[in-house]
Amino acid sequence: MAIGDLRHRITFQKFTTVVNENGFEEEAWQDYKTVWASVSNLSGREYYQAAAIQAEKTVKFLIRYIEDIDTSIRILFKDKQYNITSIDNVKYSNKYIEIKALEVESSG
Repeated sequence: MAIGDLRHRITFQKFTTVVNENGFEEEAWQDYKTVWASVSNLSGREYYQAAAIQAEKTVKFLIRYIEDIDTSIRILFKDKQYNITSIDNVKYSNKYIEIKALEVESSG
C-alpha cells in the first residue's frame, strides 16, 4: 500500500460518562483517536452480501494497525457517523486493519 492511499482523517469515538457544566453525569460520545485512513465503498460480492441484509450504506476503512479498537467504538468521517460491524487484522501481520462500518441514519 502506498502512503498516499491513507489520505482521509477519521475519528474514533467512545461512548463514555462525562460530567456536564451543571455537575451531573451524562453519557456522550467522546473523541478517542484520530487517524489517517483509506476509505472505499463495498464492491462486488461484498456489496451484494450487504444488500441482502439491507446494509448498503456500509463503508470500508483501512488504517494502520492500532490496538484497542472494537465494535463498541464508532467512526466519525465527513460529518457522518458509522457503527463498526467488523474488524479484520489484515493477514494477522499487525500492519493494517480493515474496518467495515454501517452509516448511522440521522433522525429528524
